[in-house]
Amino acid sequence: MSTKWTTDKIPDLTGKVIIVTGANSGIGFEATKEFARKGAETILACRNINKAKKASDRIKKRIPDAKTVMMQLDLSSLKSVDRFAEEFKKNYSSLDVLLNNAGIMLVPYRTTSEGFESQVGVNHLGHFALTGLLYDLLARTPGARVVNVSSNGHRMGKMDFDNYIYKDGKGYSRLGAYSRSKLSNLLFTYELDRRFKTANIDAIAVAAHPGISNTNLIRQWYFKVLKPIVFLTTQSAYMGALPSMRAATDPDVKGSDYYGPRGRGEQRGHPIKVESNGASHNKEDAISLWNLSEKLTGVSFPI
Repeated sequence: MSTKWTTDKIPDLTGKVIIVTGANSGIGFEATKEFARKGAETILACRNINKAKKASDRIKKRIPDAKTVMMQLDLSSLKSVDRFAEEFKKNYSSLDVLLNNAGIMLVPYRTTSEGFESQVGVNHLGHFALTGLLYDLLARTPGARVVNVSSNGHRMGKMDFDNYIYKDGKGYSRLGAYSRSKLSNLLFTYELDRRFKTANIDAIAVAAHPGISNTNLIRQWYFKVLKPIVFLTTQSAYMGALPSMRAATDPDVKGSDYYGPRGRGEQRGHPIKVESNGASHNKEDAISLWNLSEKLTGVSFPI
């Protein structure tokens, strides 16, 4: 009997409601497709609604009875996040899985609508706000999960709460900001799970990372610099999505678990439980990040 976790092990998801941010491409698309295949009503939460429609059409060609819903969500705008949450709550009374997958990587300095550096703004602060605005649905859905997609890049992340958003570009580097955002994903995950436990909420927060996967994020950067070797190190978007899918659906997953590829350096392979670095478990930093995130976004969790 194989010990490799595959999509065959995803349980029946009929009746479940799942949101996937950045669902139109890469690992988000692959996860959405498999959730739909297993019967979940899956919301493609995407910045570009036309791309979301094309992705939904692709899924329905393969899975004619797929329950997919397209909703516009721009994580670089807190107004868009608020509109999305408001619209979602008008149409749904429960939320089984919130897969915070969307992200940007190693981009030049630019800011979100609220003036946050874009990588920490989209990858962490947008998802923090979204989770907070949907908290009431998560809290009343038995067994709900928040899955935050991090990266091995978290290991290079450094927190600076006096200059967290790189105001006016101060101290900015593409890698520094990306790594900070991915470390933030994990600090947020572990703190959210602790608060779920303290409040006796029947929900968990978990995290996953895709290793090095052949997605738009990789193509936009690594292909320019490392094209001769990139095909030797990357895996498919489908394989890269497996850790997120396992974190979202495996009945044995526990709060604060972290899943990634089982191969060398966690770059490739089937998903297993892995360990994040010590900085990601710094409770003092987690609380500082939580408080700062509430201040910056204006979104507070009632826990």
